[in-house]
Amino acid sequence: MEATFGTKEKLKSKKEIELLFSNGKSIAKYPIRLIYKKNHTDHIVSNNTGVSVSKRNFKKAVDRNRIKRLMREGYRKNKYLVPHSTSHYFTLMFLFTGNKMPDAGLIESKIKTILKQLVIKEQ
Repeated sequence: MEATFGTKEKLKSKKEIELLFSNGKSIAKYPIRLIYKKNHTDHIVSNNTGVSVSKRNFKKAVDRNRIKRLMREGYRKNKYLVPHSTSHYFTLMFLFTGNKMPDAGLIESKIKTILKQLVIKEQ
């Protein structure tokens, strides 16, 4: 599996995001929460992933964008933990719930922990 985070892997569909928030399950490890949904398909599709940071906690766009970059990078490095199957795929949304600026090591370790829990729950 490639260690890239290309356009086909990004969660962009408004309809899919609404379905995710209405029907999805959640795993939280402070300061990150993962909302996920298992989708069944007939053709091979990669896992769709999105990231979000609250404007309430981080007023400056520069800070929000930095945290989103760190979360995307943490997922990119550890996405091999999520199983890739031809019969189903996951829609994932990472939310940053903290109110302090994190460092890259913290973000990556929390995302790795969350992805491991996802694999255990969905086996």
